[in-house]
Amino acid sequence: MRYSLLATLLVVLSSSLYAGTKPNILFILADDLGYGDLGCYGNPQIDTPVLDRLASEGLRLTAHYSPSPLCSPARAGYLTGRFNHRTGAVDVPSNRGLDRIALSEKTMGDYFRHAGYATALMGKWHNGLYCRDYLPHHRGFDLFYGFANGGQHYWNWNLLRNDEAVPHDGRYLTDALNDEAVRFIQEHKEGPFMLFLAHHAPHSPLLAPEPLVKKYRERLSKDVGDAVAVTYAMIESMDTGLGRVFQSLKDAGLWDKTVIVFTSDNGPVMGRDPKLGSQKRFNGVWSGEKQDVLEGGIRVPCIVAWLGQIPKGQVLDTPVHGIDWLPTLFALTGQKAPEGAKPLDGQDIMPLLKGEPVPRLLARTLFFQRNRYAPVQHANAAIREGRWKLYWPGDAESLKKDSARDNPSYLRGITEPHWEMPLDAQLDGPTKAQQPAPRLYDIAADPGEKKDLALDHPDVVQKLTVQHDAWFSDVMGDWQRSRAAITAQDREYWNDRPEPDPSVLFNDFWIWKSAPAGTDRTTADPLKVFRGYWSESKAN
Repeated sequence: MRYSLLATLLVVLSSSLYAGTKPNILFILADDLGYGDLGCYGNPQIDTPVLDRLASEGLRLTAHYSPSPLCSPARAGYLTGRFNHRTGAVDVPSNRGLDRIALSEKTMGDYFRHAGYATALMGKWHNGLYCRDYLPHHRGFDLFYGFANGGQHYWNWNLLRNDEAVPHDGRYLTDALNDEAVRFIQEHKEGPFMLFLAHHAPHSPLLAPEPLVKKYRERLSKDVGDAVAVTYAMIESMDTGLGRVFQSLKDAGLWDKTVIVFTSDNGPVMGRDPKLGSQKRFNGVWSGEKQDVLEGGIRVPCIVAWLGQIPKGQVLDTPVHGIDWLPTLFALTGQKAPEGAKPLDGQDIMPLLKGEPVPRLLARTLFFQRNRYAPVQHANAAIREGRWKLYWPGDAESLKKDSARDNPSYLRGITEPHWEMPLDAQLDGPTKAQQPAPRLYDIAADPGEKKDLALDHPDVVQKLTVQHDAWFSDVMGDWQRSRAAITAQDREYWNDRPEPDPSVLFNDFWIWKSAPAGTDRTTADPLKVFRGYWSESKAN
């Protein structure tokens, strides 16, 4: 009792000491890192001592949900504090602009620059790349050091420093990003600063320093493939580098003046890597993976630390949504939102993090929905309220990707320097097919989502369906407006600019194995074999 009272007094005293100051913000986002990919989340096979120590010095959230189970829409939610549909970002095909955050939206960079912060985004962007107007240094971030594509090579990388090309220099990509983060902290130690550090690890291509890969090959059982060994090596390499970033904060006297959030954009990939085999690995008790709105696709690790402000060693199971971070962190500045900012969907959860009971967070409703191209109301969608989760699995058609059309630009961006091009604005309409019936899960009693209770509780199904449908109608109206603005802006941007020839641009990146049978790649016109690209953009 005496110790508890002393700890409470110290937190209160510390809070009063920092009242009126603006803490630095370090927001770290991993890429495809699952709930089970850290030691402190129960994985006995991986070494993540830096993040484990951060969790012991701060807290772990065990019911933290990404805004979406896929990269671009998840990042849009984190960056704007709004449901990703509203922003325009609903999928990953950058060639169609489905990853773009509409220019009318304010990002975390806009908010913190408005509050007088130095702002930087380092690493992966993937929220608009083939038009410079959408790059981070035009979206509120003073410095962009990273790549805008959905993927990047870990050794032969090509980055941007705002508009300046930065070719690879022999360093592992993860190290290059951590080095730049250290430099930014040292240059802005007088503060305040907001650094959004978006690591690429452990997203494909699966590449890691060989000594670490060898370590995990020897540690893991023989029935675990090389893909898992490389993935764990990638995560440990990131963890080690973050140790240097955290040490730079301590060396600058900023450890107790900085709020650190570490999380992921979505759950892990459990399928087969084309070169290294199965990626199936420990992911807690959850079902599903990346792309699913089952728990395994959206429930991701989240560690939060702020010395003297957030009590150490907490483990919180209150549901938290990724869109909560912008309102939570920006509230610490004491500033009003920048002019033109739209209403935020997230909530300020700092009272929860400081150990206060917040009943409203336990009962609130969380929404999720994601599929390809045009969103479909009851396809890969979910709503959670308290113990209940209603889940619509969706049919295969609503989740199918036209990889032959969408992937050449992504594949080129993994190894080639950044370029600009018009959008392929053509989109097929949403599927009209009847979707499978929803499933109802009691998440408290059945966290693995094994037992469907929909027939036992039709009243709960009806109630949650009505709530979901009202939400979907609301955010879809915003998506349609954002989509129209994104395509209109692109047509205007390219109105008097010369367009690159896609046949030349993607000469080495067409996915010929996806071409119709009998196609001769040596004589075929790829733009006739692979429909679309921006040949139709002016008409749409």
